[in-house]
Amino acid sequence: MPKITTFLSYDDRAEEAAKLYVGVFANSKITSVTRYGDAGPGAKGSAMTVTFELDGQEYVALNGGPHFKFTDGVSLSVDCKTQEEVDHYWEKLSEGGEKGPCGWLKDKFGLSWQIVPTMLRETLSDPDPVKSTRVMKAMLQMRKMIIADLKKAYEGR
Repeated sequence: MPKITTFLSYDDRAEEAAKLYVGVFANSKITSVTRYGDAGPGAKGSAMTVTFELDGQEYVALNGGPHFKFTDGVSLSVDCKTQEEVDHYWEKLSEGGEKGPCGWLKDKFGLSWQIVPTMLRETLSDPDPVKSTRVMKAMLQMRKMIIADLKKAYEGR
């Protein structure tokens, strides 16, 4: 299978965004920065592309100008095993951004993220429709996902 790399286009804050992301996720690093030269179109010496890894997954951030905008049609989903992970990613990624419903947030650059407990996917796909419906109803009332409350809904408590 060919390698697929997520390419994220920013106005002029690609390097700042990459630094934030590698600071939030463990086992992450910036692997290269390509800078604009005399030919532009960006200011000479400013970052054109920033290649970085988040826990081994490669991404490229581009300073492409103001015509590139993020939309809710694309998001990055973070699977979390514990409430501590949910809390960490929710707070760090939403700082300066916007907290939304059902575990969704926008970071300060406008990129959408879903901070999702692993158990949510498992319980929503339970073959018992009563259990999965209770979990869905509980989730729809939340902004940040609270694992204990989702478990209570799943168990009918």
